[in-house]
Amino acid sequence: MHTLQRRSLGNIFDRFTLDTLEEPVSRIADTLLDRLGEQLRTTKEADFATTVGEEMPAATISHWLRLPESDHDLLKSLTHGQGLAQELLPSKSQLVQANEAAEGLRTYFTEVIRERRQGLGDDVLSDWIRIWDEIEPDRAVADETLYHLVMFIVIASLETTSTLLSNMVWLLDQHPGSMAWLRSHPEQVPQAVEEVLRYDPPIHLTTRVATEDTILSGFRIARDEVVHVMLGAANHDPAHHTDPDTFDILRTGSHLGFGGGIHYCIGAALARLEAIVLLKSLVRRFPTLRVTAPPVWEPRVAFRRLTALHVTER
Repeated sequence: MHTLQRRSLGNIFDRFTLDTLEEPVSRIADTLLDRLGEQLRTTKEADFATTVGEEMPAATISHWLRLPESDHDLLKSLTHGQGLAQELLPSKSQLVQANEAAEGLRTYFTEVIRERRQGLGDDVLSDWIRIWDEIEPDRAVADETLYHLVMFIVIASLETTSTLLSNMVWLLDQHPGSMAWLRSHPEQVPQAVEEVLRYDPPIHLTTRVATEDTILSGFRIARDEVVHVMLGAANHDPAHHTDPDTFDILRTGSHLGFGGGIHYCIGAALARLEAIVLLKSLVRRFPTLRVTAPPVWEPRVAFRRLTALHVTER
């Protein structure tokens, strides 16, 4: 079922789609950075995480799916709540919050799909509706599948990308030599983004269930046993990365910042585009931007969330 659903969407962020999105993503970045600049001029300090980091993914995914800007705050709130269900050991209160958020997302996207059906257009969601009407003759089942697909894409896009964008600013602030080098070599921005994803990825842990008895690197894993895969630790494996605890924006090679295999992040290309566009603009427009205090993190290890990152210009 997972394979069928993923294949039904095709390569949703192919080169043509990314080329089409680059201009609106750049426009979104410039608008948010204008807002950041205005705050810095008037109050001398701004919260990058809430002003830019969380807003850019919401605006980008809404543009792509043609969702109203007025729904951004609702989508961010529901996404933050639902992300708690992915945690290693969620508390009862977190599970209640996650369940309420999931119901809210179901209600929201069920209505979106219903409205889109009434006037199918040339947008991506209308295309998915057409595809699933051919795959699944039961329209209720098709719409249920579409709800899950759209909800998954939105949750993954908002939570992980917002963390990537703000964490990128934090890590480069902690390595001023790297930031200075990027100002002289902006063509290396994509490589810097990859190092951020390796060094401190948005998701440190994911969970899998063994489908059969197996032995992995000498460890026996029984069928149906839960396995917590530490992506953050794997990205610092000295057997794969030379000097792995050094932040090196000239580093090359692969990483697990977006997972791997059949569960490789479906929105990886879009997240990369947003990060690259934003970092290029930051390097050009805010050469003296500095972080004034360490970032504030929610106590999460799966869908990590950076809630505050205060910056100033010096």
